[in-house]
Amino acid sequence: MILWLCLCWGFSPSAGQPDSELMARYLEEQLLADYSIVEQVARRVPRQAKFLQRLETRPRMSEFHVRSTIISRYAFTTVACTMVNSGSEAREAVFEMQIPAAAFISNFTMSIGNKTYYGEVTGKEKKNSTDGKERHKKPPGPTEGRENGYETFKASVFIPRKMQARFILHYEELLQRRLGKYEYTVSIRPQQLVGRLRVEVNILENSGIVSLEVPPLRNSKQKGNGKAEGDVSPPPSTVIGHTKTLAKVTFSPSVVEQTRIARNGILGDFIIRYDVNRELSVGDVQILNGYFVHYFAPTDLPPLPKNVVFVLDSSASMVGTKLKQTKEALFTILQDLRPEDRFNIIGFSNRIKVWQQDQLVPVTPNNIRDAKKYIHNMSPTGGTNINGALQTGAKLLNDYIAQNDIDARSVSLIIFLTDGRPTVGETQSSKILSNTKDAIRDKFCLFTIGIGNDVDHKLLERMALENCGMTRLFQEDEDAASHLKGFYDEIGTPLLSDIRVDYPEDDVEQVTQNFFPNYFNGSEIIIAGKLINRTSDKLHVEVTASNSKKYILLKTDVAIDLPSRNDIRGVPGLEDGKGDNNYIERAWSYLTIKELLNSRLKSDDSQEKDSLMEKAKSIALAYNFVTPVTVLKMKEAGVHSELPQEEFISPSTDGIGEKVQSLQGHKAPSGIHRGQDKQRIKISKTSADGDPHFVIDFPSSKFSVCFNIDGEPGDILRLVSDHKESGVTVNGQLIGAPAPPNGHKKHRTYFSTITILSNKPERSYLEITPRRVILDDGERLVLSCGRSAVVRSRSLEVSISAFSNITVTIRDSISFVILIHHYKKPAPYQRNHLGFYISNSKGLSSDSHGLLGQFLNHEIKLLQESLNTSHQEVGQNQTEALKANPTNTLKVKERLVPVVWKQRRIYNGLQEVECWFAKNNADKLIDGSYKDYLASHPFDTGTS
Repeated sequence: MILWLCLCWGFSPSAGQPDSELMARYLEEQLLADYSIVEQVARRVPRQAKFLQRLETRPRMSEFHVRSTIISRYAFTTVACTMVNSGSEAREAVFEMQIPAAAFISNFTMSIGNKTYYGEVTGKEKKNSTDGKERHKKPPGPTEGRENGYETFKASVFIPRKMQARFILHYEELLQRRLGKYEYTVSIRPQQLVGRLRVEVNILENSGIVSLEVPPLRNSKQKGNGKAEGDVSPPPSTVIGHTKTLAKVTFSPSVVEQTRIARNGILGDFIIRYDVNRELSVGDVQILNGYFVHYFAPTDLPPLPKNVVFVLDSSASMVGTKLKQTKEALFTILQDLRPEDRFNIIGFSNRIKVWQQDQLVPVTPNNIRDAKKYIHNMSPTGGTNINGALQTGAKLLNDYIAQNDIDARSVSLIIFLTDGRPTVGETQSSKILSNTKDAIRDKFCLFTIGIGNDVDHKLLERMALENCGMTRLFQEDEDAASHLKGFYDEIGTPLLSDIRVDYPEDDVEQVTQNFFPNYFNGSEIIIAGKLINRTSDKLHVEVTASNSKKYILLKTDVAIDLPSRNDIRGVPGLEDGKGDNNYIERAWSYLTIKELLNSRLKSDDSQEKDSLMEKAKSIALAYNFVTPVTVLKMKEAGVHSELPQEEFISPSTDGIGEKVQSLQGHKAPSGIHRGQDKQRIKISKTSADGDPHFVIDFPSSKFSVCFNIDGEPGDILRLVSDHKESGVTVNGQLIGAPAPPNGHKKHRTYFSTITILSNKPERSYLEITPRRVILDDGERLVLSCGRSAVVRSRSLEVSISAFSNITVTIRDSISFVILIHHYKKPAPYQRNHLGFYISNSKGLSSDSHGLLGQFLNHEIKLLQESLNTSHQEVGQNQTEALKANPTNTLKVKERLVPVVWKQRRIYNGLQEVECWFAKNNADKLIDGSYKDYLASHPFDTGTS
């Protein structure tokens, strides 16, 4: 983000360099002492500096101030600049700055002498004659400020003698996440030393700010590479302060410090990078005044395999540095390919050369070596057959997909690089676009890269947009190798495919794009919309996606607190906010305009293009955004006796504490999840829960048996062991806690971890704690227990009901339910723990064992104990009569087990169970002693 002030005169910045330190100290001591403009221009100056001032014919910049507030990735930036004409005649002042191409200007005012001009956003007509007096953000051409996503804003005025001009620019943008970080940039290039230079950035992220960093200033040659080399310390005078959710960064170099950075006043880009806390859930949903924005960027996902074809321009125009840097980047990229990936390379000029005909090859050391040789031997020659190269690449990928049994959830893509326009074969852009779309047929994505000033950036941009890809443009004099590698890093690790985000149709409207072909590591998916029913107390959200061999469904209800009671005041950077700038509403308008413009760019129907343009224009005018379909016209406001002061337009803070609801740590309202989910669970009484208390249900005998295991903290108990037959093993690890006062036990134990192993048809591991679920079937997936989710693979399904339970289903014939016990205010003898319940045991064999497993396919007989110690088998109808007898006997595999009648509560105390209790750690009830059921580690199957 940025700001440029510069004067278009022929004066060389190096003219005063020998005395720049002297001039800097004079400016710092004198200009900062008294900032009254009239007094300043009349003040006597030292003889040494007077000569430099006479050389300086352009107006002097006395102040350059950038102030920004970023709330939940949405950035409001205000740039204020004051320029002084201390000469004896009127002089031209040029206010020039680079701003992100993705940003929308929302306001601009100028004050020259005693006159003020304000900007008015109006719709752009189809055929608009250029008015020389209009000053607006001009659509950049292919060679103007378009590199690395920056455009140039420029305003030129004449300042009367002994007077000043003040410029105030406002712009807004939604920060994009790349390579795991949000990057906010302020371009500081006033092209002269500034008496008062200050950048202030305030960040508010309710999810929590992590990894905040301010790298050294970046010059134009480094733009976009995202990596600092050498010194990584912040620029001089930078002050960084932050709490969990708030951050404030200031940069205010003195004139002397500016001189040490750059004597010509071109300091570079001031950059802030940060990320927020996140987890695999439906994401971060925030709601404010009838609008919502949804950020989705899961972590801890295994990469998807990819099938990639590199299509590289080797025409004569690539000679020299461009081809050399392209080769260097590809060498590095090839090393980053994963063993499960497939790839091929196509070089094109007027001829199309395919490295490996009619196939994509696996990533092996030999193939990587041969690919590097092929790239090394590429030589620049001939013209540029863009159409032919893309047709060849698309056919190669289509044939591979059709002829091979590839993983249905792998990601296929083409990475296309060129430095020119089509000169051979089909050269008409519309035909190339049509042919490319017909060849790809929505089966994979196309990513385009343009190098240099001769590239047809509109063609590359539209090709990428029409085929679910992205485009990047780099200048010839930049480090193309690092840019290429950086762009590949953005798309080189796909984590999810076919992502769809759904909300109830009756609750929302005007939702932005909600289907995305791919999600790449380090990026972020953003959706926004309007609420229809603003009186509802919740918004239901569901995210479905594919991850390698697994299907994932994430869902939750986001609470909407209607009457705001908590009002955050005194947030840095928000104190002077005026008006009602609902940042979520503006984020929605920003995204909607962007999507309408992209749809217009992709459309070939003139009527549809006009309709899309009118919709985009209507929203842009409503929110005062300068866009490709609107312009900024300057109008005179009249004469003022005082100069206008900088007015920082900040977002509304009404009710941020309550209405801005991040799902991070936001529990579902009572009655939505917890109670309902538990009532829906239909499981047997057979379980191990609590301290831990074991219950085995025998439905055919119409009674239950229960026992306790007094283990030690750290013990791992075998609950179900059927590894040889069904391939299933379940172990539970104990955690200790002090015993309650006046109790008979020396301590309590609970299950802190349940591990489930399934070895058929493929190996899968599940590790469940009260906080998270880790699924590893060759690819590791981490899920939060606080977010509802469903993950399905060919033989395994894991369903999480937030804060309540986890259901694990294996091959549709074995089901376990793990209850989550959370204590808001635990007593000293309480611990968050798990309960294990068997819902369906049909798939377990008759040879299954373990503390619970050994009873699943065997019946136990209840015997009546008479005074003469003879035993008589009890029928089902006699069981009730035996309850009055304090002591009875169970017959288990010819073993006689004395038992007493007890009552137990299960399902978090929701259900009472009557059972026959076996004392002394289930002595004689279980085979052997309980110590025989201790596993050596959580994933011990007992087979070794």
